[in-house]
Amino acid sequence: MRPSAVRLLNILVPIKRAVDYAVKIRVNPEQTGIDLNVKHSMNPFDEIAVEEAVRIRERLKDAVKSIKVVTIGPPKSAETLRTALAMGADSAVHVEIPESAPSPEPLGVAKTLKALIERQKEGVDIVILGKQAIDDDAGQTGQMLAGLMGWSQATFASKVEVNPEQKIANITREIDGGLEELRCKLPVIITTDLRQVQLLNEPRYASLPNIMKAKKKPVEKLTAAELGVDITPRLETIKVTEPPKRVGGGKVANVDELLAKLKEAGFTGKRA
Repeated sequence: MRPSAVRLLNILVPIKRAVDYAVKIRVNPEQTGIDLNVKHSMNPFDEIAVEEAVRIRERLKDAVKSIKVVTIGPPKSAETLRTALAMGADSAVHVEIPESAPSPEPLGVAKTLKALIERQKEGVDIVILGKQAIDDDAGQTGQMLAGLMGWSQATFASKVEVNPEQKIANITREIDGGLEELRCKLPVIITTDLRQVQLLNEPRYASLPNIMKAKKKPVEKLTAAELGVDITPRLETIKVTEPPKRVGGGKVANVDELLAKLKEAGFTGKRA
């Protein structure tokens, strides 16, 4: 018998449009959330995920068949998809929600990604996404998606090596006190850490020719209803307020003066 050909790898990269990391966050006048009338860009952790997906294809050459990016967000999120396409992704999916709709929670995002993966006729072998978004800092989507799919998972990855013939991925991840190396069977969910920039790669800038090419790459538009998923948030934000402004400190001449100041502030010592 002639040996069967190794199936080419398909990579899915979920990304999110978030308030730009350089913007100073302010609470909106209604105190229902932050002011969103500011500059937005791709979540930095997701940007690292896109870069890593492109680097995997550069290393494995023809073993990677496609890199598809997906986002869940309002119409303006299409700009974020185009940025990822200019970085090297082949196609995109935009699960569109109304501009006024609240951002979906991690579980809703994970369920949406699961439904999207199940729609892919050629399957998905690797899902790479940022370990967290800088707006909500939840850090839960990757783990929830792995649980829903029953797939291998490697979080906080700083190094990724894929063997397409053996269908395994060797991942180095950050842990307290050092590094941990995991060997995962494909399909696998990988979340990227900022450490990846220091050890491996820094997200590339999209060149003008690639930006022009990105405009011609396919972007499929869907809704959560078409995927059969309810992304209505389960949590309600009651109120958002800014933290109190810090009061300047003062200097003391000696320990006795320090103790006196502490007593004035209401701090009293207890004997052991």
